[in-house]
Amino acid sequence: MLLAVPTQYQPQDFLPIVVQFVLAIAFVAFAMTVSHLVGPRRKSVVKDEAFECGIESVGNARTPISVKYFLTAILFVLFDVEVIFMYPWAVNFRALGTEGFVQMLVFLALLMAGFGYVIKKGVLRWNEAR
Repeated sequence: MLLAVPTQYQPQDFLPIVVQFVLAIAFVAFAMTVSHLVGPRRKSVVKDEAFECGIESVGNARTPISVKYFLTAILFVLFDVEVIFMYPWAVNFRALGTEGFVQMLVFLALLMAGFGYVIKKGVLRWNEAR
């Protein structure tokens, strides 16, 4: 017996999603209200102080940070996102055939050229001054 798949969704088809969304919002509101009403209210200088992983905060938060840190972070994100493109290719490797393999080789060549440029510019050298 084959079931017919509706070609157009009706508003009642979305009712379970709406009910789950309303229940999630209601649970959050309930939990926040109960924790506010039942929770302890102890104010003190130590409790109201900013907590940073147990380390005493020292100095100004506006101190300049080395540009090398940001360059390394941006490069990590860039190359990480590029590697994400390889996963769908690996999953569909056989279906893509030789053309897909050549396209991935070109992609990897461009990626390695960018990586070579980064190394040549010395972005990843932390101990040396530019």
